Amino acid sequence: MKPDWDKLTDAFADSPSALIADVDCTTEGKPLCDANGVRGYPTIKWGDPAALEDYKGGRDYASLLKFAEENLKPMCSPANIDLCDDEKKAEIEKFMAMTDDELSAGIAAAEKQMEDAEETFKTGVSELQEQYQKLMTMKEETLEEIKNAGLGMMKAVKGAKAKKGSDEL
Repeated sequence: MKPDWDKLTDAFADSPSALIADVDCTTEGKPLCDANGVRGYPTIKWGDPAALEDYKGGRDYASLLKFAEENLKPMCSPANIDLCDDEKKAEIEKFMAMTDDELSAGIAAAEKQMEDAEETFKTGVSELQEQYQKLMTMKEETLEEIKNAGLGMMKAVKGAKAKKGSDEL
């Protein structure tokens, strides 16, 4: 992916409105990565620098370029309210009317909901994994019991009978 990413960076080097960049999350960039929820590498984020979103598209040059050309442009935001539809303008105006404390509380509540959703997901996956392990163990034990109860011998006898019957013809 790195060569394609570097090629994309070069393609947008002179863009007045789009920035394609690398951040090393293991060194000086770690605080930025932590603040933006980067957990694995490589991670691609895009959008308003104050509210970056996860990129979920292809990692080849053609996919990255297509996405960049379609999405990395001035967008509806408090800095570009003229690009917003009436619904987004109303939402921005509602948030602009809030105090910093109200905004911080709203952000904290929404982030808590996201953390809770992630925790619910992880707990559910863990429970499914435990159930899977139990079912796998039960299946293996049952199959072993069936084999030990004579399945192999029954098949051998049936085969021997079929062979003996064909020998008599």
